[in-house]
Amino acid sequence: MTLRSPVITVMTGAARKAARGLVRDFGEVENLQVSRKGPADFVSAADLRAEQVLRRELTRARPRFGLLMEESGETAGVDSSHRFIVDPLDGTLNFLHGIPHFAISIALEENKELVAGVIYDPIRDETFAAEKGQGAYLNRYRLRVSSRARLADAVVGTGIPRRALEANPGYLAAVARAMGACAALRRSGSAALDLAYVAAGRYEGFWEPGLAPWDIAAGALLVREAGGFITTIDGGDGFLASGDVLAANDKLHQPLMALLAGRGAGDRRTA
Repeated sequence: MTLRSPVITVMTGAARKAARGLVRDFGEVENLQVSRKGPADFVSAADLRAEQVLRRELTRARPRFGLLMEESGETAGVDSSHRFIVDPLDGTLNFLHGIPHFAISIALEENKELVAGVIYDPIRDETFAAEKGQGAYLNRYRLRVSSRARLADAVVGTGIPRRALEANPGYLAAVARAMGACAALRRSGSAALDLAYVAAGRYEGFWEPGLAPWDIAAGALLVREAGGFITTIDGGDGFLASGDVLAANDKLHQPLMALLAGRGAGDRRTA
């Protein structure tokens, strides 16, 4: 079984069309024309081409909907209640270095509530999709967050953007606490895939400060529909606005939040 609603079909089709160019460009990554936007944040010609394809395909199918896109910003729609939130290439630095771990992320908001999300990993041909109230899926398989209940058994993802370090000097201390308490800490370079991996039970949790809405939106719905929790790092609701996100399975969200805040080491490893 998988999700077959019209909007999921539109979003998945758009992602797959944009991915064709990304995969082709990834094979010629050394020849890409690259411009630097800021610290640890690069944009490539491949990124821009993928966004153009996504804009064309989404607008063709839903011409009245608004768009919020990483490169071109916000385009208001005639239908102000609906908005696509799009990252054409999440994991840009991986892509530019020839690391095969990146994705296209598309979410749909209805009246500012996330109602559909698709994250497509073109290298592994994995389509993560979720729709509000309909569950989360990887290709045709239903997803569920992991059942592990001890931090000592948990694999947790994070990200270390330079801008977040400048704004949050306590972040490295939180990383040290997580390394001491969890089975393993992972930094993959793609927040969208990190959230998808929480939904799929590959990670028990993920946190990162300083993200953008397009990094988070689709993955947030995946986590929720797979039975997990997603909040700000301190447990609030406004993660899309703040960019600070903590996602985890239902058993470890609270312990991980306490650990990151320094309110206790949680379930420390004994070996």
